[in-house]
Amino acid sequence: MPRRFYNWKAEDIVRFLKKHDFTLNHVRGSHYYYIGKVRGVSRQVCVPFHGSRVIKPRTFKGIIYQSGIPKEKWLGM
Repeated sequence: MPRRFYNWKAEDIVRFLKKHDFTLNHVRGSHYYYIGKVRGVSRQVCVPFHGSRVIKPRTFKGIIYQSGIPKEKWLGM
């Protein structure tokens, strides 16, 4: 299935962030905070982790914005 905004789970997002050198900073409830550097700028990304549920598209777009990684890399375009 092609990667778009509507079929990402928290596990997929965490796997992608770790692949791009983000590390777990802390956990607060069900939200996992990852930090990493993108183009020399330090970034913090909040990933809501609610089991195997799919992340809503608007939340996913916010994660993309927080990470600073281009949307094309996330979606494999």
